[in-house]
Amino acid sequence: MNALKKAGNSVNTFAKKWAEFVIKFKWPVFLLTILLALGLASQGKMEFDGDYHVFFSESNPELEAFDALQEKYTKDDNIVIVLAPDNGEVFTRENLVAIEELTASAWNTPYSSRVDAVTNFQHTSADGDDLYVDDLSYESATKTDAEIKEIKAKALKEPLLLHRIINEKGSVTAINVTVRLPGVDSAAEIPEVTVATRKMVDEFKEKHPQFKVYTTGLVPLNTAFFEASQSDLALIGIMLLIVVVVTFLLTRNFFATLSTLVVVLFSIMSAVGFIGLTGIKLTPPSAVFPTMILTLAVADSIHILVTMLQKVRKDGMGKKEALVESMRLNFMPVFITSLTTVIGFLTMNFGDVPPFWHLGNITAFGMAMAFLYSTTTLPALMAIFPLWRKKVASKKEEKIGMYTKLGLFVTRQPARLAVISLVVIAGLTYLATLNVFNDEFVEYFDDSVQFRRDSDFINDNLTGFYNVEFSVGSGESGGINNPEYLQKLNAFEDWLNDQSEVVHVNAFSEVARRVNRSMHGDDQTYYRVPDNRQEAAQFLLLYELSLPFGLDLNNQINVDKSETRVTATLKNISSAEMIAFSARAEEWLRNNTKEPMHSIGVSPTMMFSKLGFRQADSMFNGNIIALILISLVLMLALRNFKLGLLSIIPNVTPVLVGFGIWALYKGQINTGMVIVFGMTLGIIVDDTVHFMSKFLRARRELGYDAKQAVIYAFETVGRALVTTTVVLLSGFAVLSTSSFALNSYMARITVIIITAALIIDFLLLPALLILSSRKDEAVEAIPNQLKPELKLNK
Repeated sequence: MNALKKAGNSVNTFAKKWAEFVIKFKWPVFLLTILLALGLASQGKMEFDGDYHVFFSESNPELEAFDALQEKYTKDDNIVIVLAPDNGEVFTRENLVAIEELTASAWNTPYSSRVDAVTNFQHTSADGDDLYVDDLSYESATKTDAEIKEIKAKALKEPLLLHRIINEKGSVTAINVTVRLPGVDSAAEIPEVTVATRKMVDEFKEKHPQFKVYTTGLVPLNTAFFEASQSDLALIGIMLLIVVVVTFLLTRNFFATLSTLVVVLFSIMSAVGFIGLTGIKLTPPSAVFPTMILTLAVADSIHILVTMLQKVRKDGMGKKEALVESMRLNFMPVFITSLTTVIGFLTMNFGDVPPFWHLGNITAFGMAMAFLYSTTTLPALMAIFPLWRKKVASKKEEKIGMYTKLGLFVTRQPARLAVISLVVIAGLTYLATLNVFNDEFVEYFDDSVQFRRDSDFINDNLTGFYNVEFSVGSGESGGINNPEYLQKLNAFEDWLNDQSEVVHVNAFSEVARRVNRSMHGDDQTYYRVPDNRQEAAQFLLLYELSLPFGLDLNNQINVDKSETRVTATLKNISSAEMIAFSARAEEWLRNNTKEPMHSIGVSPTMMFSKLGFRQADSMFNGNIIALILISLVLMLALRNFKLGLLSIIPNVTPVLVGFGIWALYKGQINTGMVIVFGMTLGIIVDDTVHFMSKFLRARRELGYDAKQAVIYAFETVGRALVTTTVVLLSGFAVLSTSSFALNSYMARITVIIITAALIIDFLLLPALLILSSRKDEAVEAIPNQLKPELKLNK
């Protein structure tokens, strides 16, 4: 204990001497921190990466499986352009001509390798022993009404078109543009494709105003990620304004507000330099780092400034004396809160989502710099700036303030407040377990994003946006022509079509059935897979030779014809349902086919569906480590093992309360919310540390009993805690307006958690401090304003 006491005294002495040093050399200190901030900022380079692949680590097994599938076949990055004519009828001469024109234009899209539309669908027919493969509708301007009617009938009966390119009513159709991005620089390639696509669509709409046009696909998804990053980065302007206004209203001091603004700007500038030095590319999750740092960095400054201003306004201290005392009182709590916040954000590295690694590392660095600037730049500026203050009325008795009254309220009934609080927390903890995990990536964006609105329309009126793909092998070169393989593949296709989640199935067995029928004079009885291997191989060769350039079967068959690709397009279903569907399909293959045909379901949809579960599993260890480290830090900082353990309760319970309330509000959590425990654990420690440090100071230095120490803590730190909480709530409230759900949901639940943390630290924590403390017989010092109240209690 003596060693801990000496350590505490050493910290106080260091903080006091540090403050005196900074004040004495205020101009050199200020200039050096300016040079540091500008030097780091000069290395800054902010680049954006909108490719959805950035959400997956290189070791992610789902990504590895998906990349392996794309290497066997063609890459399927795509743009889906959906056309909805005002007359509700795709099959008119005018509309088919327009679709032909847009299909032709789509071939000019940068990096395009294939364009699929209803007009260029390769329809097979036979004339005797001859097989004819033609566009379903070519030179549509010359078609008669009877021919157009026939084209419609063929299209609506074609399994490869229905619910994929055309809907049942024939009122909505799609043009699917497949692009093969080089993958050298996605930050340049994706915008290039997007600009060209948007220009093409605008020109089409101007020429053919009778169509409403919607776009979706993986390229528009990447673009939505890219634009969300830039949009969220712009939130910093709103947040800066809010911080300035809120800080000024709560401190009522212009120079304090200006000093705070300088600290947060220097912190952000340093973080930008860190990004440049480490080569991090910004993504939607990591692009919110300025708002994060700005919001969190304010807390350090607020505690120092509020204490200083209290000493000046209430105790009549001089500016220098008040600044030194504020630094002495707050240096260790500010250091501890900064350290725990850094630890919390660094735990994001335990997860499996690289953009959150980047967010954690950038914010952790920014918070470390914020501590440096708040203990150097801030006191230096406050020493430089004049301090306008009213004279303190020395003889006039002060009224009991709001925070004193709150302290008195808690000290009168600690047991009752503790029991009520713990019961409420237990109930909300139970509700927290009822949250369901769901990570549909279309729902990463809210309705203000065009990509989300277009995808919802397409899902409701044409086809699903989600899919699961299987590479079904035969076990031998050319084995896809084996009748046994084709029959099993056909059975798998039929099973998929029978599943309630499935909208459409694209499988080679459908091609084999169509060609077999056409090669037998379009006799419907031959609409089945061939039963002779040699015949099947010949039919396939003849069919492939008849296909035009760009519309071959390379997207369905691998090079040596040993495997084929089966794509099941699904309704918009939850992550758990997606994973369950894929597991059922994999089980069907294991139970009904030979080993070479066994396959696992892959696709970007599956990758995102499993991402959140994988992130949750990997973050669990990180959160445990963070909790242990932060608890150890608090035990050492507070120099009290018992109170260090006790601090775990107000640090963990706000998160449980937050997720309990979230279960009532939304009931679903996503990948972005998985990091909340580690992230907020560091943030909410701020309230606990400052309250407990003031409580212990009253006990150790002033000799107060537990109840008086609680009231002292409310008086000295209550306003600062409310001030920092308001600023934190403002920052995360701004972030909650993000159109990107990973960020907005994370911000909303953080708002709930931070609010819960303040309430718990104002009700449960002081109650627990009183109940866990030994009763003191002697009281060395009693605050003047409490004497009437203490007499009344006696």
